[in-house]
Amino acid sequence: MGIVLLPFNILKFWYLEAPLDLFTYFFHLNKAFFHLFSLPLMVRTFFKPWKNEYRKGLVGFSIFMGMAFKTMFIIADLFLFTILLIFEFIFFIAFLAWPILTFYLPFVK
Repeated sequence: MGIVLLPFNILKFWYLEAPLDLFTYFFHLNKAFFHLFSLPLMVRTFFKPWKNEYRKGLVGFSIFMGMAFKTMFIIADLFLFTILLIFEFIFFIAFLAWPILTFYLPFVK
């Protein structure tokens, strides 16, 4: 009886269980990306001086330089995160299409 249900078990795995696990993996990958590139920290400390420089006369300059550098880092991080999201989306669509394309492509002229 188990062999009769095998195609249904494969479809259940491929289109229900595996996508949920893939989303979990992508969630943890994105979380690690944020941790490695410290995007939330850059946003949270945007108006603080760069390198916590609080010497008299340098506070204004340090805040300005901190905002300038953090703006560049935030833009670069968002660009890289966008590339990561595009890769994840393409991978997910390719993952879902793989079984269908495996049976369809040999019959295409």
